Amino acid sequence: MSQSRTKADALLSSSSGEVNTMSVLAPILGWLVPGAGHFMQRRWIRGALLMASIVAMFVLGILMQGKVYGINGGDLLDMLGFVGDLGAGGLYFVTRAMDWGQGAIQLASADYGTKYIIVAGLLNVIGAVDAYDIAIGKKD
Repeated sequence: MSQSRTKADALLSSSSGEVNTMSVLAPILGWLVPGAGHFMQRRWIRGALLMASIVAMFVLGILMQGKVYGINGGDLLDMLGFVGDLGAGGLYFVTRAMDWGQGAIQLASADYGTKYIIVAGLLNVIGAVDAYDIAIGKKD
């Protein structure tokens, strides 16, 4: 028990004060472009898997005519959907600029598409956090 606590304390004390360029750029680029945070750290396979899965889920969601949420202060579920969509980073901004995903949900597949888009955004956030953890040395 004390040995695991010592390892945790060592990790926290060694990484808490170190802010380097990689620890700032990796999560930001990883959020804007899925997998880019891993690519810049030469984690080619992990970056490619993240990019392929996030982009595929997002594009499939758009092709299923899923809804892309905008800024909305009304309904709680719409706000949560917006946060999930915003997690997709650059994909979200391109989609909003091209006016994709703005139609009303009329088919059951469109509802699934909306969920694909939200989950792609949440997976992208997890990928950006993973890139940060690698950059600070918390993870191999």
